[in-house]
Amino acid sequence: MTQASEVIRDIERVSVDVIEQASKYQAAILADVAGRRGTMHARIAPVHQNMKLAGPAFTVEVRPGDNLMIHAAIALARPGDILVIDGKGDQTAALMGTLMLSACKQKGLAGVVVDGAIRDRLDILALDFPVFSAGFNPAGPTKCVPGRINHPISAGGATVYPGDLIVADADGVVVIERSKAPSLLPLAAKKEADEAARMQAIALGDTTATWLPAALQAAGVLQAGETL
Repeated sequence: MTQASEVIRDIERVSVDVIEQASKYQAAILADVAGRRGTMHARIAPVHQNMKLAGPAFTVEVRPGDNLMIHAAIALARPGDILVIDGKGDQTAALMGTLMLSACKQKGLAGVVVDGAIRDRLDILALDFPVFSAGFNPAGPTKCVPGRINHPISAGGATVYPGDLIVADADGVVVIERSKAPSLLPLAAKKEADEAARMQAIALGDTTATWLPAALQAAGVLQAGETL
């Protein structure tokens, strides 16, 4: 039996056209039309609230506090890729800092998502490169423990397959399955239009949630025919 490689170099990525369209929507819109699934834990947050990213996942699994495989992933990733790193949520040591993230930017990657700590916060702000992480710690990592590249991972409680669509903004990170991403775009467009219409109605004084009475009755809060 041939042993499966821990490093998979070639993956099928979500298409550039889908990425371009998806990048126009808030992560929240995409999460809603995806069935309110695929969002990472709120611990995964942008270094700065204005940071946004969209692109295919280039997945990395490391042991807590060791970044050997992240260095390998940077060497292998293509322009437009997003490194999505399963660091087990560990915050006792930084997995990345300015040097590595500068290399990512120089290579044309679309961003980095780390379920773990990073460091050099002020330098990263000046770098103008989208980075989402679980926190910060000045301690440096080790570089000696093997891991995996482009295998399915769990990051922030979400399952991520190589090539999946990643969209992130001030609200957090959403993971969209590669095969489902194209079919969600029309739904995202409709939801955005519906919400824009609702906002216009609210601005004109209509704050009534027409669905609320039926929902309260279904939950047993109101009896049939009863209103608030």
